[in-house]
Amino acid sequence: MSDDPETLRQIEELAADDRPLLILDVDDVILDFIKPFPRYLQSKGFDLRLDSFALHGNIFHAENGNVAAIEHVRTLVDDFFHGQADWQTVTDGAADAMAQIARSAEIVLLTAMPHRFRDARRRHLDALGLPYPLLTTEMAKGPAVARLRGDTLRPVAFVDDQPRNLISAHECVPDAALFHLMADNSLRELMPPPPAYATIVHDWAEALPKIERALGISGHELAASA
Repeated sequence: MSDDPETLRQIEELAADDRPLLILDVDDVILDFIKPFPRYLQSKGFDLRLDSFALHGNIFHAENGNVAAIEHVRTLVDDFFHGQADWQTVTDGAADAMAQIARSAEIVLLTAMPHRFRDARRRHLDALGLPYPLLTTEMAKGPAVARLRGDTLRPVAFVDDQPRNLISAHECVPDAALFHLMADNSLRELMPPPPAYATIVHDWAEALPKIERALGISGHELAASA
């Protein structure tokens, strides 16, 4: 069971599906975040200087160079997600890869963001032609991954840009295939390395065949069309 009761409620709304399961993070996996976020900050009079993999302590007032207070950073992030449709675009290769996988597997999006932004993100994803079910969570992702898989032993793959989420998924679903994907690979040096049991992929072109193999769906469409 998910530790987040609202996430559990959202999962219970999903239709039953016994196909292989692909669970995807959203920010910097299928929607760009770290690329448009500095432009958004500049429009608000702030600069982003990433000396560590965190927002707090790395956002500064452009006018005087002072670091932004935690409360101000939270407000900036909230406003960004309110207006995400103005800033966030689809990560290169994500839409086509997802469409191919969706022919043979269930895809569910699991994003770590306040539940109050779910409707705004749902509208934005729909406008981008990404109709896959969307779940929000404000707690660890592992319990949600386990709940999504259910009682079956169907193959499950989970893709995220945050090592802590991959660790959480492994703790709850030890046999899940885990993939570490980042829209901006230059940030890898700023974060702890992903766990050894996760496969590092640098873009969707590299990720697609590896995810298909992990889900056991490689060549399904080719065989069906032969």
